[in-house]
Amino acid sequence: MNKKEDSFEKAFERLEDILKILNEEKVSLKESLKLFEEADSLITDCSEKLNSAEQKIEILIKKRNNLELDLDNNPKKELFSPKLQTDNE
Repeated sequence: MNKKEDSFEKAFERLEDILKILNEEKVSLKESLKLFEEADSLITDCSEKLNSAEQKIEILIKKRNNLELDLDNNPKKELFSPKLQTDNE
């Protein structure tokens, strides 16, 4: 499977297939290792896609809340300068 072309859904479906094969069929050690390696790669790919989606959602929420964002898409911070109180106040 080509990681970049596969959708999250296809990768997750393949993970479910691998789990079913490993749980229900008699698989050789060699084949089990091959399936495990494929599953590990799919898990990494799915995790990256989920992290990317989460970051996009966070940015959209920040923009919706009218937060001004810096280059790293974090809310811009303003320096706090307290008002000095005088005796007249």
